Amino acid sequence: MLIVLMNEFITKYPHCCLCLFISTIILKDIIMSPTAFAAISSSSQKLSSSSSSVSCSRHLLRRRGKTLLESSSSSKSSSVDKKQMDVSASSNKTESSSTLFALDFDGVVCDSVGESSLSAWKHGVELWPEVFECERAIKEKETVLAKLRAVRPVVETGYENTILARALLENLDEYDVESILKDWPTLSETLMKKWQLDRKTMVLEFGKIRDDWIRTDFKSWLQPNALYEDVPEALRFCTERRDAKVTIVTTKQARFADAILVDMGGVKIPEEDLISTTVSGEPKADVLVRLEETFNKDGASRMIFVEDKLSTLIKVANDKRLSKWDLFFVDWGYNTEDERQVAKHDYRMKLIGKEEFCGLLREGKKEKEREKR
Repeated sequence: MLIVLMNEFITKYPHCCLCLFISTIILKDIIMSPTAFAAISSSSQKLSSSSSSVSCSRHLLRRRGKTLLESSSSSKSSSVDKKQMDVSASSNKTESSSTLFALDFDGVVCDSVGESSLSAWKHGVELWPEVFECERAIKEKETVLAKLRAVRPVVETGYENTILARALLENLDEYDVESILKDWPTLSETLMKKWQLDRKTMVLEFGKIRDDWIRTDFKSWLQPNALYEDVPEALRFCTERRDAKVTIVTTKQARFADAILVDMGGVKIPEEDLISTTVSGEPKADVLVRLEETFNKDGASRMIFVEDKLSTLIKVANDKRLSKWDLFFVDWGYNTEDERQVAKHDYRMKLIGKEEFCGLLREGKKEKEREKR
């Protein structure tokens, strides 16, 4: 169709022959096949040149220059668009990349020492009524409970509070607060053998004490627990972030942690993300390995482990499987000043305050505020 139109144009306007001949040369490279180019060239050879044809040719040359400039500009624009798309894709990738949180519960999220100490006393009454129900024990109860708070940094699992309560109540030699803080693992093993205690049985019995207390008077069981200030609000926000996943890795039995989070903080963590190592005795390091394999196969997520027990964090820090985890040791909870100083000067972990901790949980909020600006 284009060829026919151009032939008609040549017939009616012979003085523009040269310009049309040049135009065919230009169009050859742009839109025409070799066959079309030959047909128009043949027609244009019939025509003579004139001054107007020079003017026309100049116009077409200018047009070709403009076309080439537009083509170049279009190409550059396309290139810029592509770069913008790449940047956008990179930005989306950053926004979609997630953070995996693994948080200890007691001493990081919850101050539970009041409840765990009272549960230990109840457990002691059940195990050794002759020791815990005598007149002397009743008088010493508040003193023992205060000491249990002082030695709380050594406790990994709830039932240990029961052993500590008896040792402190009986004022056993080498079982003062200072000695317990220095070497509880050895002292604990000695007492387990002395009193013929089995770890698994103790765990189950301690859990039953709590279950019975919850069933008969849930409010009085809940009351001695307390969530640390600002933490529940930050946790609630974090659980709603699309770019974050929160897991609780605790030696507390999961149902107790869930009850405290829901009723005191309005925080709901999915059951599968409340990971208790109480019954299994599984090291937290192994739990973190499993979490990484499950939720961070591509290695794109940032992984954060927050703990208040230095011995646990040291084990994680020394585990080569967990080299990609960021480790934080809280400056509140159940630890000592000496332990905080150790964490402060350890290259593998960072000492963190509550405000900074809540800031980590709220990072998505900061991003949203930046976007609004």
